[in-house]
Amino acid sequence: MKALVLFSGGVDSTTCLGMAIEKYGKDNVVALSVSYGQKHQKEIKSSIRIAQYYGVEHIYLDLAKIFEYSDCSLLSHSDTEIPHESYANQLEKTDGKPVSTYVPFRNGLFLSAAASIALSKECSVIYYGAHSDDTAGNAYPDCSDVFNEAINKAIYEGSGHMLSIEAPFVKWTKKDIIAEGIRLNVPYQYSWSCYEGHDKPCGVCGTCIDRAKAFEANGVKDPALNI
Repeated sequence: MKALVLFSGGVDSTTCLGMAIEKYGKDNVVALSVSYGQKHQKEIKSSIRIAQYYGVEHIYLDLAKIFEYSDCSLLSHSDTEIPHESYANQLEKTDGKPVSTYVPFRNGLFLSAAASIALSKECSVIYYGAHSDDTAGNAYPDCSDVFNEAINKAIYEGSGHMLSIEAPFVKWTKKDIIAEGIRLNVPYQYSWSCYEGHDKPCGVCGTCIDRAKAFEANGVKDPALNI
C-alpha cells in the first residue's frame, strides 16, 4: 500500500507524515503541499525541508486562484488583520461562525485535489491532520469528525472504493498529537505553525498559542524556538 499525506509543514501534518512513514515506509509515502495564496511561504519552505529530511516524494500544488474572492485574513490579498488572540476569544465574537482564519472549505478542496493525485500515484489512503481542537466551537468546521466521515465516504465512493481517508487525530487534542510526534521523533524543529511570516513565530496568533500550550502540556520545549 501507498499513502499520500496532505502536508503543510506544520505540527499536525508533520506528525501525520511521521505516522505514515512508520506504517508504510518512506518509499511508499507521497507528501502533497498546497499553496492557497497565503500571506507567507514559511510553511511551504518548512514542508520542503521536512520532506527532504525524511526522503519522501514531495509534490507541490498551487490552488491560490480559487480563493481570490475570499477575505480570509490568512490570504495575501486580504486587508483583514490576523487576530492576535486565542481561538476561544475569537469565537466569542463570531456568533457561531468560523473564525476569520478559516479558509473557505479548504480541507474539502485539498482532499478532493489530493484524491485525484493519490489515485494517479496508486495510493490507497490519504492522511491529513485535522484534530478536535480546531473544530471546537465551530472554529474550523472542515476539521470536524462529521465532515471527515462525509468526505471520506464521498471519496471512497467516487474513487470506486480504491481510496479512503485517514484522519488519525480527528478525536485528538494537539497535546495528544505532540506526544505522538515525540514518540516518533518527528523533526518539529523544522516545522512552522505561525500565521505570520516573520523570522520567528509571533507567539500571539491562535495557532502559536495552541502550539505553545501543547508543548508545555507535554513538558517539553518547542524545538523550533531554538532554530
